[in-house]
Amino acid sequence: MNGLIVMRGGGDLASGAAFRLHRAGLRVIVLELDAPLLVRRVVCYGDAVFDGVRSVDGVTARRIDHIDRAETVLDADEIPVWVDAAGESVRTLRPLVVVDARMEKRPLDSTIHDAPLVIALGPGYTAGIHAHAVIETNRGHHLGRVYWQGSAEPDTGEPGSMAGKTHSRVLRAPAPGHVTAHVSIGDTIHVGQIIADVGGIPLIAPFDGVLRGLVHPAVAVQPGMKIGDLDPRSERDHCFTISDKALAVGGGVLEAVLTEPHIRSQLYGGAHERG
Repeated sequence: MNGLIVMRGGGDLASGAAFRLHRAGLRVIVLELDAPLLVRRVVCYGDAVFDGVRSVDGVTARRIDHIDRAETVLDADEIPVWVDAAGESVRTLRPLVVVDARMEKRPLDSTIHDAPLVIALGPGYTAGIHAHAVIETNRGHHLGRVYWQGSAEPDTGEPGSMAGKTHSRVLRAPAPGHVTAHVSIGDTIHVGQIIADVGGIPLIAPFDGVLRGLVHPAVAVQPGMKIGDLDPRSERDHCFTISDKALAVGGGVLEAVLTEPHIRSQLYGGAHERG
């Protein structure tokens, strides 16, 4: 599969990058966990792991049951999603580009030697050591910037502010277990309302807003884990479209991919032209 880009992770920022790359005519495959912890899952291509298919902003991702099916899905102008937590298929696929978009904020098992171009998202990675390029994911002036030397800004531990809400908009598991939802993503929520329960303990809305995300009920969670996102701006459409942050990060990934002429020529040489 010539000109292939492997995206390790299918979360919201990874999906913004996959969307940008796909719309630019490039061939992307997403590698995911068997039960990924996706909060904004209706805008995550990794959600195809659970439901078989996930369409976001007009681009469709489809889970494949064997890596040999990837070519067929790519030929259908879709994004294949393959469960491969360890990234073992990277050696088989021999992609031109690997993007580590798992956002673990520390180096994992990707290395700069995995492909001719390796890109990493966010803090914990150093360009020239862990990857060829690192993309800034912290909100602010540098969001989406490509670093060919050095690192992204350190993890602040502070969620982005929305209408003055920061930590309170992040919903965390009150107990171990699975999330049983009482409402749906996109629903209007009122302060004091039960959003879900985990292990029989209710998760109570701290303010009025719209439920922007909630993890899949198949995922086992632990106390304190981020499992939901309550948006005080109450814009329902925001729940179902790729965010400004994800698009900015995706733009940085696309820039990094297309910066080197030899990478660019090989990618477009192997990509299918779109009408």
